Amino acid sequence: MLSKVDDYLHAVPLSGATGQQIGPFTLFRSTTVWPYYARPVPGSGRTIEPGDIEKVRARCEELELPLSFEWVVETCPSLGPAAEAAGLEVVEHPLLVLDPADFKPATAAARCEILPDSADLHREARAVANVAFGDPGTAVGAAGLEARDAKIAETTDEFLDALLERARAGVTVTAAAFSEHGLIASGSHQPVGAVSEIVGVATLPAMRRQGLGAAVTTCLAEHAFANGVDLLLLSAEDDAVAAVYERVGFHRIGTAGAAE
Repeated sequence: MLSKVDDYLHAVPLSGATGQQIGPFTLFRSTTVWPYYARPVPGSGRTIEPGDIEKVRARCEELELPLSFEWVVETCPSLGPAAEAAGLEVVEHPLLVLDPADFKPATAAARCEILPDSADLHREARAVANVAFGDPGTAVGAAGLEARDAKIAETTDEFLDALLERARAGVTVTAAAFSEHGLIASGSHQPVGAVSEIVGVATLPAMRRQGLGAAVTTCLAEHAFANGVDLLLLSAEDDAVAAVYERVGFHRIGTAGAAE
């Protein structure tokens, strides 16, 4: 299972990046509007040393790219210590998976649906995510509809075009929850073959603790399973966020590492 997840995580950046081999790593060079990262090549069994990190650092400096790494801790346990020794900040997150047999759909009072090809709705969904990830976690916060509306104008046309291009290509599928006040929660999944990752599930802080995150996740899982996916994965910020996904049947299989 971990190998299957690791292979997916190595393939999914290629919808928006090209890969360059640097020692035991693939450095993904973005072809879109957001940066990517380097990952250890799956299955190599290589012990990562601080010098390997420095080679990637040097190449990123040449290319004027931010230096960051993502990996599955259990398949490359040496990367975290090597990254710390090279002066990077390392964080770890719960890594969870869901297969159709374990799926437990959740509902909420809000209407949840897959977004159509609508620039306005995708812009609004991005605004919700920007507000939510500015105040992360599961606690109810102050930011709500006014904060969302203020963020809508900050999404550039270039960024929006990239979102729509990915949606039309089917490499990103976005769902949202709606109240009488419009879009209040959102999230996406990114299919590659029979595996997909749920990313960016976000609820306006003022609307939290209403089951919206679980409902959006349910909508995404239903879409994924109806369209040939047989394994979903995600990484959660922490155990409290992981508990939201466990409500719909996800279970932890390992740890996702990140360093920058």
